[in-house]
Amino acid sequence: MFDVIPSGCRRALDVGCGNGDLTRELRQRGIPEIVGIDPDEPCIERCKTHPAASDISYVVGDVLSGNTLELASFDLVSAVASLHHMDARSGLVRLRDLVAPGGVLVVVGLARPDLPKDIPIEVVAQIVRRVRPMPKKSSKMPAPPIIWPPPERYSTMRRLAAELLPGVQWRRHLLWRYSLLWKNLT
Repeated sequence: MFDVIPSGCRRALDVGCGNGDLTRELRQRGIPEIVGIDPDEPCIERCKTHPAASDISYVVGDVLSGNTLELASFDLVSAVASLHHMDARSGLVRLRDLVAPGGVLVVVGLARPDLPKDIPIEVVAQIVRRVRPMPKKSSKMPAPPIIWPPPERYSTMRRLAAELLPGVQWRRHLLWRYSLLWKNLT
């Protein structure tokens, strides 16, 4: 994800920042102004009290109703495992509208397979998961809230992304994940 950060990125927003891991990584990469927003107050409190939080701004709130977020003002908007916590269409529209001209939107999302069509892919995913287990989290912090299973299917997310984000790059990953990358060319 870090290779798509726009050159000269001055302002970044992490939607559904959880415990703040991504916001702190963005700070280490030299982005001067970073905002993390999450509706879970305990997550935001953990973010604010982390020793590496320094001057990162953390907000308890819902990005869909977050009137404190100025439209078209972020060079980078990220949403990692958070879009499925909101209405997909409304969420994509809001995330898109927060991206400044020339800025980038990165979504790593969760979606359900389209069965029975996706059975071969799901079988391969289960084999891969057993052969190459997911890395263990090193953080001692509690896990952010989880919604499972994701409410939308891959086909729905792909269709919405193509409809709402002209020129979006879509990639399906194994184990219920996808990513999309969109650049605001306006």
